[in-house]
Amino acid sequence: MLAFIDSRTSRVVFTLLLFALGLGLLYVARRTLMAFLFAIFFAYLIDPLVTHLRRLVKGRGRAIAIIYVLLLALLVIGLFFVGPKITREGARLSASLPELLSRVSSGEIARQIGQERGWSAHSQEMLRSFLVNHSDEIRSLAQRVGIRIAEVAQKVWLLVLVPILAAFFLKDGRAFTGVFLTFIRSKPQREFMEGVFADMNNMLAHFIRAQIILAALSLVVYLSFLGLFRVPYALVLGTAGGVMEFIPVVGPLVAALMMVGVAVLMSYEHWLILVLFLGAWRLLQDYVIAPRVMGEKMELHPLAAIFGVLAGGEIAGVLGVYLSIPVMASLRIVWRRWQLYSEKKRFGPLNEYVFGATQLPPRF
Repeated sequence: MLAFIDSRTSRVVFTLLLFALGLGLLYVARRTLMAFLFAIFFAYLIDPLVTHLRRLVKGRGRAIAIIYVLLLALLVIGLFFVGPKITREGARLSASLPELLSRVSSGEIARQIGQERGWSAHSQEMLRSFLVNHSDEIRSLAQRVGIRIAEVAQKVWLLVLVPILAAFFLKDGRAFTGVFLTFIRSKPQREFMEGVFADMNNMLAHFIRAQIILAALSLVVYLSFLGLFRVPYALVLGTAGGVMEFIPVVGPLVAALMMVGVAVLMSYEHWLILVLFLGAWRLLQDYVIAPRVMGEKMELHPLAAIFGVLAGGEIAGVLGVYLSIPVMASLRIVWRRWQLYSEKKRFGPLNEYVFGATQLPPRF
């Protein structure tokens, strides 16, 4: 009996050590892993188009090539018509930031805003004193923001690498899964892993497409409102707001602060209307639109989502924040499948758990 216990304990300890070693390797190689994860997300995004086109051109490779050519053409057209305008606005905004930072740190901006808004001299002096007393913190915050932006800019190579990696996942994704499953000899364990892969397929496909819909909708709404009310640098701010919608929780907040900050510093008259619009749109997006688009398929409690976002930011920065929700949902899937696997071993066949819904996962 003692030998059995020792043998079982040793297997458990060995498995835990292997799991810890795997997590350590993933953390060390997290930058490379991020490129592969984004490639998988990109593959999920265009997989339905490839699947439908494959039936017409009678070949998955041909379908992938056609889709890539069309996407490249759309990108070139978009850059040709919109790119120069965004570049000009971005250059003007970047050129004006040092002067704005100097005016904020010196407190000069307080008097300008106060005079434009009709504030009393006492209120202007209070705001000026506050800005002067916290000038070091303001400069430090600006430096940290600049460093973060530079870090994101350094990852621009992902825009080239991700589509290349995604092409391999689109073409041979199911083969990769099959090769992995051949290493598992036990039938119950094989069924466990097949269930995990199927549920992750379903979850990731739904998550990526829902994020695209929400980001595109935010982009259109931001550009329309900012352009209609003639907010300074509307094209840059609206585009940035739509892109930041991809980053859960943190992205929309940063976008809103950026829009309001630029509007106030540029002496925009209707900044209060902008604040009300951003608040109303956030409520509409988070409590009406997003639940309908996402549905209940992510199966995550809000507290779990917030924890995942904060932990992801600590581990891998902006990329960690973005990947936090699907990673948390994946951990939940593994846990639910493991519970089912354990119950099957103890009591025999049970009703299958299917993540989110009964629909079939995408084909890869």
